Amino acid sequence: MYDLAAFSAWIEFAVRWLHVITAIAWIGSSFYFIALDLGLHRDRNLASGAGGEEWQVHGGGFYHVQKYLVAPAQMPDDLVWFKWESYSTWLSGFALLVLVYYLGAEFYLVDPAVADLAVWQAVAISLGSLGFGWIAYDRICKSRFGNDSTRLMLLLYVILVGMAYFYTSVFSGRAALLHLGAFTATIMSANVFFIIMPNQRIVVADLKAGRVPDAKYGRIAKQRSTHNNYLTLPVIFLMLSNHYPLAFASEANWIIASLVFLMGVTIRHYFNAMHARQGSKHWTWLATTLIFIAIIWLSTAPMFRAAEPQEAQGAALRFAQAEGFDQVHDIVLGRCSMCHAAEPAWDGLLWPPKGVRLETEHQIAMAARQIYLQAGLTHAMPPANLSYMRAEERAQIVAWYRAATAN
Repeated sequence: MYDLAAFSAWIEFAVRWLHVITAIAWIGSSFYFIALDLGLHRDRNLASGAGGEEWQVHGGGFYHVQKYLVAPAQMPDDLVWFKWESYSTWLSGFALLVLVYYLGAEFYLVDPAVADLAVWQAVAISLGSLGFGWIAYDRICKSRFGNDSTRLMLLLYVILVGMAYFYTSVFSGRAALLHLGAFTATIMSANVFFIIMPNQRIVVADLKAGRVPDAKYGRIAKQRSTHNNYLTLPVIFLMLSNHYPLAFASEANWIIASLVFLMGVTIRHYFNAMHARQGSKHWTWLATTLIFIAIIWLSTAPMFRAAEPQEAQGAALRFAQAEGFDQVHDIVLGRCSMCHAAEPAWDGLLWPPKGVRLETEHQIAMAARQIYLQAGLTHAMPPANLSYMRAEERAQIVAWYRAATAN
């Protein structure tokens, strides 16, 4: 039993590592080519017939990069295709989704307080929503409505907001934001697999056959690539959000997720404009900062008070002697310590999550801030509220922490 559980944990770690590596490769190449395309000098008559060029220096060497509007007179035999970065990122991400959220649905996917779903129902909703996202997006892009890029982007944003609300209505907060990221990443990877790569193959085949390629294939691929460019940063935020309960466990988590997409637009607009030599759009940083401040406020709005609790600076004794500690001690022992123990009593756990032990008064006092954030200010813990922590118990945790940090 121990070997199987330990092996499963290492498999999850390996898949997560692979996912991060491939995502870095995909995002890196995507950002590079966007910056390259925007920064090309297109006002030069090049002997090669290329439509733009740029000189770059990196790693002690100089690179002369040229872009052909259609293709060179003769196609090279060693043409490099950028595709496996995208495919590997999605496949490893989906594998991680299965390992963590499908096989661990009781912990991470289903929250009876949100929607009392059977595991198979939650998994079916997850899979169905990912498929729905791509089909709906693709059909809208291919419709006449998609001919206007600005109008299309506005509608896509409305859809993302709707999906954020939907996910937070059926899954745990942690799973909701993760799924919104997977929903978006599925669209991005499908853009590469179903649109960008096939269109490029058509163009290459036409050139090799001596035909003039239809310009629409390049235009469509460019549109999808632009969408991917603006969606990348929000996806990264959503994938990281499961480590930060103030993002996923807030009552306003779907609004927070919606605002993150706006930050992705403002940040990418700054860099895109800079690479295109259109000057520094400093207003984008102000907009991003204001949006982020709004996110911070929303994460604590339900429990906002005029004087926010200050960071605990005293020793654990201060929390142990604070009013309400005896009640909180009993709450933590009853709701948390079955997992956060040297030998967890919960099936499948071999060690306390993140090494946090909550068995003694000293341990509980030392973990005051984590308890406050994870189980008081937000509902991140217990996961899916498996130990049925009541609202009044969470309120007692909040009152205890604030009493200890009031002075």
